[in-house]
Amino acid sequence: MATDNGGGAAGGNCEPELSDSLKTFGAVLEALREEARLTQEQFAPLVRYSAAYIAKIEQGKRFPPRDLLDRSEEILGATAARVLAASARSLTRRAGLASWFRQWAGIEEEAISLYAYECRAIPGLLQPEPYIRAIFERRLPPLAEDQIERQVTARLERQQLLTERPNTAFSFVIEQALLERHMGGPEVARQLLDHLLKESVRRNVEIQLMPLRQYDHAGIDGLMYLAETPQHEWVGYSERWHGRPRKTFSIWRSATPADSEVGMPSWRAPGYDRTGNTPAGRGGRGARGADVARPRPLVQFSQRML
Repeated sequence: MATDNGGGAAGGNCEPELSDSLKTFGAVLEALREEARLTQEQFAPLVRYSAAYIAKIEQGKRFPPRDLLDRSEEILGATAARVLAASARSLTRRAGLASWFRQWAGIEEEAISLYAYECRAIPGLLQPEPYIRAIFERRLPPLAEDQIERQVTARLERQQLLTERPNTAFSFVIEQALLERHMGGPEVARQLLDHLLKESVRRNVEIQLMPLRQYDHAGIDGLMYLAETPQHEWVGYSERWHGRPRKTFSIWRSATPADSEVGMPSWRAPGYDRTGNTPAGRGGRGARGADVARPRPLVQFSQRML
């Protein structure tokens, strides 16, 4: 979800540095919450967010969602809400992915289902530590050792979502080429595959591979993420080149996945269950007769690679 664009969604980009305005907003929220004699654990359910999410907002690690100000007024009072709103107006909203990602990270942490298609790097939520280090050690311009350590720590922290949210359904479609590339060398590639197989066993995680040969492909414009919020609103994230020497980043919303402005790759491989078995009487062949038309369960590729 590499250039220095802060990308949490994209696998190969940096986690965003903390901005002064976000840290200030977080400190103001913390002070107002404590003035109301509420702990994070008490305050969070009152504003309908998790305590971990509130903690990250107060630490300046997450962009506050638009609903937080309205919900806080009901709990903290009108005066506190005006102070919080004034602090929110000073938040940094520079062009670029860092501010976009802070918004997306909040959506990601509250989602009840999350779908991801990646073509540049393994999704950040699925990267083992050796793969993370291989990415950041190869960045240009080079990162200092302490910068690499901060990025590794931040990414591993984000991955706790997979265990902390067992009721969230995670579905990933990854290009086969990302595994064939062996980023970091054969040993890192082996550890990556082992890690993906271990994560795919989770009941709430599904991992599929997009074959190297693909006749019909909805993901040629780049990575795509789609999340369902607790209010059953669908929110999407994409990065695209639009014929100009810069990327554009967008977060878009719709009532249903079908209303989304981009087409997502097919999430379920026809003819296969999530273990890679083909049920009797069903084929896994594409529209042109070749057995290459849709994403495949990870286990099929791992059996060949191992």
